[in-house]
Amino acid sequence: MAYDPKLAAALSGATLRQLAHWRKAGVSRGAVLIPEISSTRPVLYSFRDVVALRTCVKLRNDASLQKIRQALDTLRDDLKESDHLSSYTLVADGSSIYLAAPDQAVDLVRKKANVVIHEMVDVLQPFYRGGRHIPPLLQPRAHVAVDPAIRGGVPVIEGTRVPYDEVAALLRDGVSPEQISDYYPSVTAMAALDAADFADYVDSYDPPKEPREAAAG
Repeated sequence: MAYDPKLAAALSGATLRQLAHWRKAGVSRGAVLIPEISSTRPVLYSFRDVVALRTCVKLRNDASLQKIRQALDTLRDDLKESDHLSSYTLVADGSSIYLAAPDQAVDLVRKKANVVIHEMVDVLQPFYRGGRHIPPLLQPRAHVAVDPAIRGGVPVIEGTRVPYDEVAALLRDGVSPEQISDYYPSVTAMAALDAADFADYVDSYDPPKEPREAAAG
């Protein structure tokens, strides 16, 4: 499964502008996250990328982008950690960013080891970013699930292999929730409504349309 930028944004809480910015290296720092499937058009993110993006979004709540880039450079260049970013637990507390492990933590900004971390975070759980509720990654809606073992991670109706967007498209074409089972017997009316609600949430990450006059200019 490859996630296009809009779905990656919706599942991670990042904006499309942030994703584009994070793919680029800074003046003296490396890129925050380069998609491992494709970094050029069409840009495609992996499930691991989405997990890592959620980490970056949560870090951005408490740290500047400059500190995040600095911390990631320390992780990659000084500590020689070359695994995918999703395999690390990174925590910010407003003053620094830490690499947390079961037995110790390292301050990636001030480069100090054995730092005490008071609160661990689970990036799979829901959180808020800029007033927006970012749903849990593995269950973005009560009847919508994300499982890398099912269709490679495409959001599906829970307990099925039916993609959420196919169900949402039927509702948008005028099919009632109660009639969805005529097309997909395993999909209930409640599940169909959840699929439509999640589709609306994903579409909320579309970039705003420019006024026709501005676009023409």
